[in-house]
Amino acid sequence: MSTKVSDHILERLRAWGVEQVFGYPGDGINGLLAAWGRAEDQPRFIQSRHEEMSAFEAVGYAKFSGRLGVCVATSGPGAIHLLNGLYDAKLDHVPVLAIVGQTDRTAMGGSYQQEVDLHTLYKDVASEFVETVTVPEQLPNVLDRAIRTAYARRCPTALIIPGDVQELDYSPPTHEFKMVPSSLGMSDYTATPTDDALRRAADVLNAGDKVAVLVGQGAAGAVAEVREIAEMLGAGVAKALLGKDVLSDELPYVTGPIGLLGSRPSYELMRDCDTLLTIGSSFPYTQFMPDFGKARGVQIDIDPHMIGMRYPYEVNLVGDAQATLRRLIPLLKADRGGREWYDTVCANVKRWHETMDRRAGLAADPINPEYVARALDRLLPDDAILTSDSGSVANWYARHITMRPGMRGSLSGTLATMGPGVPYAIGAKFAHPDRPVFALVGDGAMQMNGLAEMITAAKYRDRWSDPRLVVAVWNNQDLNQVTWEMRAMEGAPSFLPSQSLPDVRYAEFARSLGLTGIRVEKPEDVEAGWRAALQADGPCVIEFLTDPAVPPIPPHASWEQMEATAASILKGDADRGSMIKQGLKAKVQEFLPGRDKH
Repeated sequence: MSTKVSDHILERLRAWGVEQVFGYPGDGINGLLAAWGRAEDQPRFIQSRHEEMSAFEAVGYAKFSGRLGVCVATSGPGAIHLLNGLYDAKLDHVPVLAIVGQTDRTAMGGSYQQEVDLHTLYKDVASEFVETVTVPEQLPNVLDRAIRTAYARRCPTALIIPGDVQELDYSPPTHEFKMVPSSLGMSDYTATPTDDALRRAADVLNAGDKVAVLVGQGAAGAVAEVREIAEMLGAGVAKALLGKDVLSDELPYVTGPIGLLGSRPSYELMRDCDTLLTIGSSFPYTQFMPDFGKARGVQIDIDPHMIGMRYPYEVNLVGDAQATLRRLIPLLKADRGGREWYDTVCANVKRWHETMDRRAGLAADPINPEYVARALDRLLPDDAILTSDSGSVANWYARHITMRPGMRGSLSGTLATMGPGVPYAIGAKFAHPDRPVFALVGDGAMQMNGLAEMITAAKYRDRWSDPRLVVAVWNNQDLNQVTWEMRAMEGAPSFLPSQSLPDVRYAEFARSLGLTGIRVEKPEDVEAGWRAALQADGPCVIEFLTDPAVPPIPPHASWEQMEATAASILKGDADRGSMIKQGLKAKVQEFLPGRDKH
């Protein structure tokens, strides 16, 4: 039997080490599906409930494995459905390849069924590389280039393959004019700045008395070096949310998350520092960084396209974080004198942890959502992988989950889209089938995407050597983050027709699939519920009935935000009574004296 174009595509994916492809079938990729049958499901086809979930699963797989995520969909509608997940990959700099079908070449331009101008559609989301395959000789070059580009540029790329091309006999490019041959693989490479640039950066850092370090996901490969430079400089270290798992939160100088979902110590670190070192982060919220002109700055980033943004840095070092720090550290002064700044940072961190304990312990109606996350934090295994959805649950993930060495966590950082929590977790399970995975999601995201994707979890549960996939749902029957944003940013009361959600029985749905389902309605049952979920022999949905009146407003909220919230109460917010009570109770925790005087 002759080798078809579709056979060659799967063969080339296997040669690149691709082990699974996340997708959904359709007649626009019938040729590929037939090839999968001939290839005995190698690489494995992982079927989601919706193409958007396929893309999210590919992103989750790529984020937690460091390898290429691959998703596949049919023409027109299937290709369109992939877009949200692919934009998530684009904005969070994740290597993902999308392979999509197209109507036959003979019908293109004829307003044919499911015909969409996919090249134009994908030109933005896959701006680094998108190509339509029209003849077999384009392969393997375009496939190899798409994969190499995805890795090198840390981005999504796309191949569009018309249905009739998939079924053509494969013939490789020949040694002649206007043919483009290709070869497999690419070596690892390391970019580092010049010696002069490193000396200038060292001069800035050596001159600082109050140094702050901000790390993002780009610092993940430089954990030891980040610790060394922070301790040499007596610095505090704040973390962008995509960099939450870079450094252990048990270190006394790690101030935790920064920004709207951040901690007070991170806010104070940025407010009071005189020098800022940013490593592998493009944190966009300038208002949470030092005032312009108050602090000198150095940035390290591997991407020249992203360097020099967000803050007026004095020195911009283009290079790999680990390699750059290794060359920078010997240029720094080891003996820096007093440690007042370091001691202040550590004291602020200690007080923040005490504040979070008190806030989680406050009574609510029925369950304090902060307590749900705090109770999980104490029970998490050392090798846990966590995904968080967008919404108010991201606040509790950011502030209450203590990352320890070996733990991993992520969420939709820059796009901040709803709905990736559960598919990310499924992608993580395929990346690490031997590790427990926890998805922290709100009820809105669970209704949007999570419920259907639990069917996917049930379908593939036997593929995972560690059966634990725990999906935790904060059920407050409110689109809570947007509700609070309306109150704080717009001074508007909650608009119930848009914000109120039905009370779905998530645990019952899980049980209907043959999975474990747990519903927790009282605070005294929270810890026991978590323990039962951890002991489940397969995927588990645990839902907590939480109080929507517990505010996710940052602890350093401005007076303007608080006044806007008060104004919304006066305008008749449906939940104004409990909101006032919970807001005041939570706020006062910041000003209570700690067990130790600072």
